Amino acid sequence: MVIKKVSLETVCGITSKLPDNIYPEVAFAGKSNVGKSSLINVLMNRKALARTSAQPGKTQTINYYNINDALYLVDLPGYGFARVSGSVKEQWGKMVERYLKRSKQLKAVFLLVDIRHAPSENDRVMYEWICANDYQPILIATKLDKIKRSQLPKQRQLILNTLGAERETVLIPFSAQTRQGREEIYEILDGITGQVPAKEMSLTRRNERNHEEVQ
Repeated sequence: MVIKKVSLETVCGITSKLPDNIYPEVAFAGKSNVGKSSLINVLMNRKALARTSAQPGKTQTINYYNINDALYLVDLPGYGFARVSGSVKEQWGKMVERYLKRSKQLKAVFLLVDIRHAPSENDRVMYEWICANDYQPILIATKLDKIKRSQLPKQRQLILNTLGAERETVLIPFSAQTRQGREEIYEILDGITGQVPAKEMSLTRRNERNHEEVQ
């Protein structure tokens, strides 16, 4: 994927009506300090289009980024931030649930988890929530540069096991610092937009290979 044009087109709050988009949508979910804004900036080749903050939980809206007039990257509110009140967490949850159930153009949901740790209870709930809405989550394990290369197979398996992920679940290790993993994500986005021919090796086959490597 070559990013020629990108803009923050729509911002939806608690009471906002979801837009009737004509292009496919891909959603990104994750806890508040998992590095979602950094990932989005790397994907869009922008330094600060998605705002990063020292204060997790800043994103309280659903943000739609128009990419190349061909795809919407949808940034969902972060979850699991302890300083946010229970009522706010409940509102965020309702927003995300409404989006997952009502979006007519949603084609894929990416769930970000921190590769350094086992997924949290909130991560497990979100994973199950995405599955319950008939989407197979695509996992992105962030902060890859924070672990040794030799730790990768163990951490990958820990994430899959903790989430109870199905065998065909795709897991992409990612680093915002080195940009490792970006091309794999681009490949999935290109497949959704139909901009490139399908690869000979399907996502399922790639995931099967990943499982074989960590066994």
